[in-house]
Amino acid sequence: MEEWLYIQAEVAPALLKGFWVSLQLILPSATFGLAIGILVGVLRVYGNRPVRTAADIYVTLFRGIPLVVQLFIWYFGLPYIKIYLSPFVAAVLGFSLCSGAYHSEYIRGALLSIKRGQMLAAQSLGFTKVQMIFSVILPQALRRALPGCGNEIIYLIKYSSLAYMITCIELTGQGKILASNSFKYTEIFMIIGVCYLVLTSLAGVVLARLENRLRLPGFEHQRI
Repeated sequence: MEEWLYIQAEVAPALLKGFWVSLQLILPSATFGLAIGILVGVLRVYGNRPVRTAADIYVTLFRGIPLVVQLFIWYFGLPYIKIYLSPFVAAVLGFSLCSGAYHSEYIRGALLSIKRGQMLAAQSLGFTKVQMIFSVILPQALRRALPGCGNEIIYLIKYSSLAYMITCIELTGQGKILASNSFKYTEIFMIIGVCYLVLTSLAGVVLARLENRLRLPGFEHQRI
């Protein structure tokens, strides 16, 4: 009974507060990350050599450096060059840029999977290169990249828990404070684990429905 009262009086309000902060981190980070991934993926396939090289360097850096190190650079490193970011902004920036690098790989692979004949057909109809990419190629590529990009969004939900490392107190950060005060690490982090499980499961359901809605009959492999 005492445990239940403690959860109702202290744990639930604190975790609910952290939960909303987590959502505020995840939604813009997922949106910006996908937008960056699409742009970088297109540039890596259709850009000129200097642009492709710059995009490849970006992807190499942000996929190769651990995310927590990137967050430390944005929050603790930038002040050395007189750039000051709030914990929230630094977290969103770090998540977006890292997520965008991974999204770009899925987009790039999907773009390369589109048959060259479609590009030639678009050119024969008078499409410019930009019109060809954004009107003909990219819509098809996005359908093919959706499972991979959806998987990256689910990863983003989980690694948003690193934000507390730069003092952005979201769900995991609130749990860490509660557990440090009460020493009830098992109970509190089990509740946090369930919260992340619910978030990722809901995201999985939404992404699966979106994938089914965008599937073109006769052009996709049917499930057996």
